Amino acid sequence: MKTAPAPGTAKSEFLDSIQKGLLLGVAVLALVLPPTGMNMRKPVSNPASRAMTADAPHKRADFGSVVPTEDVRQLANWAMYVGDNQNKSFVILDKKDARVYVFDRGGRLKAESPALLGYAVGDDNAPGIGSKPIADVLPEERTTPAGRFVAEIGMNARNEDVVWVDYDAAVSMHRVLTTNPQERRLERLATATSEDNRVSYGCINLPVAFFEQVLAPTVRQEGAIIYVLPETRSPQQVFASFDVERQPKVAKR
Repeated sequence: MKTAPAPGTAKSEFLDSIQKGLLLGVAVLALVLPPTGMNMRKPVSNPASRAMTADAPHKRADFGSVVPTEDVRQLANWAMYVGDNQNKSFVILDKKDARVYVFDRGGRLKAESPALLGYAVGDDNAPGIGSKPIADVLPEERTTPAGRFVAEIGMNARNEDVVWVDYDAAVSMHRVLTTNPQERRLERLATATSEDNRVSYGCINLPVAFFEQVLAPTVRQEGAIIYVLPETRSPQQVFASFDVERQPKVAKR
């Protein structure tokens, strides 16, 4: 038989439990919480490490012993600096200089070559040019369009393998055509000047060896981005590119 607790005993035990609970809670908090005045912000990385990251050298194109035009140099460096080539090889056509440069995905120049291009000066395709019979293409419509293109290996109407630049506009890079002797395309490629390299309907004609040994294998193996430099606008207007050598450096701390 259980006896009833003495008057006031239950209340005393209840208060004693509360006091013990409070003391235990204080002890736990003392173990968990840091001492007064300790900085609770997230740890900051080493300032020297940040400076090294900010000032680390960025990628640039490697031209080897070749001296390109300033527009080609700036665009190739920019493509590597910002990664615009998407880890693919890339090709630059300098229309003003009538020259093609092929780089591997690491930005190293593989080879460069003279090229033949569209007869007319201009950076845009004529409306509907891709569906026009070649005999109906007017002289002023024979432009090689400027811009950034994703290269594709394909076949043209002559059942020849080509590298498509702008498929919808029927613009490609291919072996030099010699079907019309009066155009003297081989002779034009061989001259030291670029002034006689405007002869095609818009496609980029290349020496056979350069196409077969450099361009086509590079596109097949690595994929490629093709940059066609403009001649009526600036590269900055077409690609939103910039001269990476003139970018401000982050001050070291």
